[in-house]
Amino acid sequence: MAIAKAERLMNLALCLLGTRRPLSKRELRGSIEAYMEATGEDAFNRMFERDKDDLRELGLVIETVENLDGETGYLARRDSNRLPPITLDAEEAAALGLAAKVWQQVRLAGAASGALQKLRAAGMPEAEDAYDAHASALEPRIPVHEAAFEPLMLACRDRRPVVFDYRKATAARPETRHVEPWTLECWRGHWYLAGWDRDRGAERVFRLSRITGKVRSRAGAFTAPVPDVVTVRETVESWAGETATRSARIRLRSGCGYPLRARALSVTEGADGWDELEIPYGHGLDAWLVEFGPDAVVLEPADLRADVVERLRAVAKG
Repeated sequence: MAIAKAERLMNLALCLLGTRRPLSKRELRGSIEAYMEATGEDAFNRMFERDKDDLRELGLVIETVENLDGETGYLARRDSNRLPPITLDAEEAAALGLAAKVWQQVRLAGAASGALQKLRAAGMPEAEDAYDAHASALEPRIPVHEAAFEPLMLACRDRRPVVFDYRKATAARPETRHVEPWTLECWRGHWYLAGWDRDRGAERVFRLSRITGKVRSRAGAFTAPVPDVVTVRETVESWAGETATRSARIRLRSGCGYPLRARALSVTEGADGWDELEIPYGHGLDAWLVEFGPDAVVLEPADLRADVVERLRAVAKG
């Protein structure tokens, strides 16, 4: 629904910007596919009036002009809707270039590339890159494989509550969750949704790979205030295990678990094919260790070991 409306608004804006004379409702309806598919004149009029108001809220200046025959027409003059000159320094240009390159596997890829080209045409400086010859090898990527990503991204943007089935690592079956989505964060190659869990009356973080089935949107406004971006990111990092309060000792099979080794505070190589690591211990470490299966064994603390064993048993039960 959100994608269809965005496309409709874009088509209407292009029509109004791309003409030298005012266009009537009749002409617009015959030019935009979504309007042609509207059932009845009343439905089209309501849709058109909403779209016109939405474009004006977004900042598009739309003029209403009456021709000699008394017919009302609409026009968005380019000189009234031209952006001021864009001035970016080298660091800002580099940040925008990096952001545009990150999206590789979602619908935003084309839009990001097109936006970057327009900014460069408007005078955005090229970022200096000593490794430009190897850009394809060094280019950052944030892969998105989960089907839930796009509907959740749109729900976060539009502030729409959602419903989905979620399977915790320790649960045998998924549970239905009613969530007010705040933001999506990528952490250690996994995407997480931070939001307000209505059933539990508290903020929660959900890993997208554990969402089963479709994400369904729900009508109505949010019931809880949305925190600022920094707070949400800290919540994601805390629940996903970034905030460490203690350290843990684990045995790790030699040649395995390189992400664990990268975070280790110390590594003691063993002669029996196993190494001993001390790693930061925060919320979510048990779920991360489970991913390494039989290659990682928790030595201490005892509560972490118990949590990992419980999760492995849940996985074994299916």
